[in-house]
Amino acid sequence: MWADTLLAAERAHLLRVILWGGASLLLGATLTVLLRARGERSGLLEQFAIQTAGWGAVEVALAANAIRTLALRNLAGATRLDRFLWLNIGLDVGYVLVGLTLLIAGWRLGRRPGLMGAGVGVAVQGAALFILELGLASQISR
Repeated sequence: MWADTLLAAERAHLLRVILWGGASLLLGATLTVLLRARGERSGLLEQFAIQTAGWGAVEVALAANAIRTLALRNLAGATRLDRFLWLNIGLDVGYVLVGLTLLIAGWRLGRRPGLMGAGVGVAVQGAALFILELGLASQISR
């Protein structure tokens, strides 16, 4: 893969992460505001909204910083990117498993909705990042 093609693929990936993170941040914040405005208490939705907004904010911040520092890569830089990407894919699988663990624990510990909502939020974010990063990995390994 040529350096300019890799740069374009990396930039497109980071823009997708920013879009996903921004949508997550907006959804989480909107859900929180709606719950507060209606005066409703839902531990499941509150914790899901907190996880969604928090992960979204972190994703936007990290991807925006990364896009700001993008540059052409030589072979060593491309290899580092590939290894870092596969590390992140492994971490994403871990996030999904942690989210599922929280969901199952919340269910088994007397159906604790807050714990279950946080688990769903973490699992959704981990799955989305897994899909996004696997897409870039499939592009650059060709």
